[in-house]
Amino acid sequence: MKYLLVFLVLLTSISVNADEIRKAIESKDFEQLYKDYHKVLVFDSISADVKESGLSYVTRKQLFYAMDDHGAGDLHKVTYNYDPLSAWVEIKKAIIYRKDGTKEVLDSTRFYDYPQPARMIYWGARQKMIEAGKLNAGDALYVELFRKGFTYALLQADGDDDRYIPPMRGHYYDIVRFFESFPVHRKVFKTAIPKSKEVQYRTFNADFEVKTEQNKKQVFAFKLEQSMPVKRQPNMVGMDNVGPKVLITTSPDWEAKSTWFYGVNEDYGSFESTPEIDAKVDEILEGATSESDSIKRLTHWVADEIRYSGISMGEGEGYTLHTGDMTFTDRCGVCKDKAGMLITMLRAAGFESYAAMTMAGSRIEDIPADQFNHSITVVKRRNGEYQLLDPTWVPFVRELWSSREQQQNYLMGLPEGADLMITDVSDPENHYLKITNQASIDEKGNLKGTIEVAAEGQSDAAVRSIFTRHYKSQWDDLLNAELQRIFPQAEISGITKTDPFGYRETPVSLVYEYTIPDFALVDDDKFVFNSLSNQGFMAHNRFGKRLNAGLEEREHDYRIGCSQKVEIEEVFELPAKIKNVTGPDSQKHDAGVASMQASWDDSKNKAVFEMQTSFNQRVFEKETWPEMKKVLEYIMNFENKPVVIETK
Repeated sequence: MKYLLVFLVLLTSISVNADEIRKAIESKDFEQLYKDYHKVLVFDSISADVKESGLSYVTRKQLFYAMDDHGAGDLHKVTYNYDPLSAWVEIKKAIIYRKDGTKEVLDSTRFYDYPQPARMIYWGARQKMIEAGKLNAGDALYVELFRKGFTYALLQADGDDDRYIPPMRGHYYDIVRFFESFPVHRKVFKTAIPKSKEVQYRTFNADFEVKTEQNKKQVFAFKLEQSMPVKRQPNMVGMDNVGPKVLITTSPDWEAKSTWFYGVNEDYGSFESTPEIDAKVDEILEGATSESDSIKRLTHWVADEIRYSGISMGEGEGYTLHTGDMTFTDRCGVCKDKAGMLITMLRAAGFESYAAMTMAGSRIEDIPADQFNHSITVVKRRNGEYQLLDPTWVPFVRELWSSREQQQNYLMGLPEGADLMITDVSDPENHYLKITNQASIDEKGNLKGTIEVAAEGQSDAAVRSIFTRHYKSQWDDLLNAELQRIFPQAEISGITKTDPFGYRETPVSLVYEYTIPDFALVDDDKFVFNSLSNQGFMAHNRFGKRLNAGLEEREHDYRIGCSQKVEIEEVFELPAKIKNVTGPDSQKHDAGVASMQASWDDSKNKAVFEMQTSFNQRVFEKETWPEMKKVLEYIMNFENKPVVIETK
C-alpha cells in the first residue's frame, strides 16, 4: 500500500471519485480552450501493472464531455476494439454526469460485446460498446475499463492468463498514442515494470512530463496536457509520424527482436514444404533461365494465386506465419501468410529465404517495440545480398518489391539477427509514364490524331489498374473516359492495348485513334487551344500532380504514391502557315527532390508541346516544400495558358 501511495503521488494523476469528477466538469477550465470543438476528453488515465511474464493488467479511466449537441450525439455510444485471442477486456463502470447536477449509473445491460465489422481479415476481432443513450450539451460520460493482454494475437496458450502473455515471452512493450480526433485535456500513462527487466522508453512529437520512481517495481509515468488534434494536410505522412506518443519496451535491441521473429516461425514449422508444394514449384520453375527468373516466377505466382483474405488459424494467429501447407491448401491469407508461402516455395527451390516485418504507412521509430503491421519476404542471392520481395503488394505489378514502400523501415528475421533498416529510394526512371500525341487541326478547329501511352513500374500498375481493378465489361467505358471526361464530344475510333494481364511479359501500352470536333476555337485566322495532357489526360496517373500547390507551408513531411518520371510530347499540325504565336513561356526548375522542364516550338507549321517532370522520391521532408511548390507552380503556369496562333 505504501508503494501504491507513492505511485499516485508520483503521477499527480486525476482522482476519479465522484466529487473530483464533478469538480473537473464544473470548473469548465477546458471550455474556452476547446470552444471550436464538439467534444473533449477531459482526462484519460491509463495504469499498467506488468508481470514477470510480460503480461500486463491495465486500468483505463476516461471522462468525455459534450461541448454541444453534436458532441453529445457522438457520445451516445462509445466503442473499444479488442482481439479476444490476445486481450480480455471488461467494462467496469460507466456513469453519465448531467449538466443539471444529476448522475446516471449505467448498468451492465447497456454494455455490449459483439463481433467487430470485418473486411478481408476474419480473425474474430470484437468490440465492446457502451450505449449511453441521449446526452445533451454540457453532459459528461465517465468510463472505466480493465484489460489484460497485449495488442497482437497470441502464439501459444498454456493456461488461463498465459494466453494473454505477449508473443516475445518475458518482454513487455507498449505504444501509447496521446492524440485523438478531438482535444485531450489531460492524459496520463503509468506503468509498473519488474526490476529484473531493462527498460527503454522514448517520447515523440510533444513536450511530455516524465517521472520515474523505484519502489517494489520500476514506475514510469508520462503526462501530457492540452493535446490538440493533429492538423491534417493533403498528402501528409501517417498520423503516427506526427502525433504525440510514448514507446516503452524491455526488448534490448532490434537484433533480439530479429532472432525471436526468426525462431518463433522456425519452431512452428511455418516454412516446411509438402510433396504438393514441391510439385508446384517444379511446375512454376520449368524453363526458368536464371536465379532472377526463378525468384520472379515464384514471387508472382504467390502474388497472383494466393488471395488476400485472412482466415484465423486459432491459437498461433498473429505473429506466426501460417504453414505453407495451410496457405497452399486454402489459397488465401494475409500479408504474413503470403510472405510465408513465398518463403516455403523459395526454400523448396533451394533458396535461403526468411520473413521480415515492416510498417506500411508510417515510420518505425528506432526503439525496439513492435511497430509493425505488414510482413514481407527476403531472399539471399548468390552474391550474399538480401533482396526484398512483397507478394502482397505486387499482384499485376511488374516489380517484385513495391516501390510504393520505398523509404520504409523493415526488420528481417534472421538466425544471426539484424538491425532496423530502411528501403532504398527507387529511381524515377523505373516508373516512367510517356504520353505521345501526334495530331492535326483542320481549318474548322477539329482535331484528329493518335495518342500513345507507355508506362513502367508503378506507373504501369496505375495505368494497368483500368483492367486489373475493374470488370472486363467496364474496360471500354473507362478507356474512353480518359478522353471524354475532358472532351465529351471526343470520338474514339479504336484503342489498341497490350494484354491487360500479360504484365510479366511487357510494359503496358495504349494507343488511341480519335477525333475531337471543335477542339480549337477558331476566330477568323486565329486558332486557340491547349494540349490534351495540359487539360488532364492521364493526370490521375501522374503522382506528383496530386500535391496541392495552393498550400503555403507544410506542417508535416509529405508523400506521393511513388517516385516517377513523366515525359510528354504533343505535336499539332496546322492547316496553314503560322504567322504569329503567343502562348505559355518555357519553364524549367530543378528543386533537387523534383524537377520540371516544359517548352513548345512553332517551327515547320507545327505546334510542339514538350514537358518532363521528375519526382525523385516518395516521402519528402517538410523543409523541401518551398522548392517543391515552385515546381508545381511552374507546371501549372505552363499548363494553364493556351496557345493563340495567327495564320495570316
